Amino acid sequence: MKYPFRPEEELKDVGFFPAVPGPYGMPTRPARKFNTPITPLENFQRIKEGKKPLWMMNVPTDFNVIQPEVMPDAYARNHGGVDWFGIQWQYEPMTAAAMVKPGTRRLSDITNWEEELVWPDLNAIDWKADYEKNYAPVVSPERPTMFVIVNGFFERLADLTSFMDTFCYLLEEQEAVEAFYTRLTDFHIDLIRIAKEYYHADIITFHDDMGTQINSFMSPETFREVMLPHYQRLNKAAHEMGLVMNFHSCGSVSNQIPNFIDAGFDYWEGQDACNDKAAIMEAYGDKLGQVSIFMPSPELSDEEFTQVITNQVQTLGKTGKYITWFGDMKPGRSVNGAELIYSLSRQMYQE
Repeated sequence: MKYPFRPEEELKDVGFFPAVPGPYGMPTRPARKFNTPITPLENFQRIKEGKKPLWMMNVPTDFNVIQPEVMPDAYARNHGGVDWFGIQWQYEPMTAAAMVKPGTRRLSDITNWEEELVWPDLNAIDWKADYEKNYAPVVSPERPTMFVIVNGFFERLADLTSFMDTFCYLLEEQEAVEAFYTRLTDFHIDLIRIAKEYYHADIITFHDDMGTQINSFMSPETFREVMLPHYQRLNKAAHEMGLVMNFHSCGSVSNQIPNFIDAGFDYWEGQDACNDKAAIMEAYGDKLGQVSIFMPSPELSDEEFTQVITNQVQTLGKTGKYITWFGDMKPGRSVNGAELIYSLSRQMYQE
């Protein structure tokens, strides 16, 4: 079925989606609701089935994004405190984020993980009560739900020990790392099953930062040898639940993109500042979609602002597998950026 773009109908005021308790401890507000010919959930389903969407999806308007703070990891990362594995996190107000408290070390050595780690009991949390209290009243069934999980495999080992030791373990203690990651994968599969069953997730955003601003933390060969089998098993289990997997991985990690594809991720959420996102989409866009924060400079004139958005839609958006996380940094701008993204992409995808 074809849905010709009718701006006078689709851009008229039809209200807002309610504000959903947001991820990363950030405040949220009601989201503009466009008079779309199909729901955002149906539009997401088109992408999932390998079809072109009717419009470029924009996370703030088109998704329910949740990161339940009944998960100790979520609360500790957002506010400070103790995470699921007993690691102390310290909140930094200037960056509105937390980091492992200096001097903290939860695990003496990777070879001691079975004796020293206490694994979280996922059944000890009343997930149903949390959903019914905090999310059921505001989550829209018209939008897909994105469930956020932080502290992936590499990050978890670095947080438990140190970055320096983790780099050594990946090369020198692969048997212990293999056993630990096997157990950690089991834990995350159980958590993803909870996200599906209780929070009705459609897509998982799974965090594991893999690089600095100039290169990846490890070689592609090390990733393939140590990390790949565990991420393949994680993604296989998630896909069997009907979920889409979005891999949030900051840093200059373009050399790892083939590995992310082989791991079975559907999307990669990476930094524009240290990766050529357009070139990566051109080379791999048929196999791996992208999600990225898109915040044009507040110093741009309205004309420049419009041109930047147009370029983003026409380059990254042309495959139909780009999801933007748009924010306008300039209050009171006369051009509505979210509306422009919707209109430009609606026109482009119907041609």
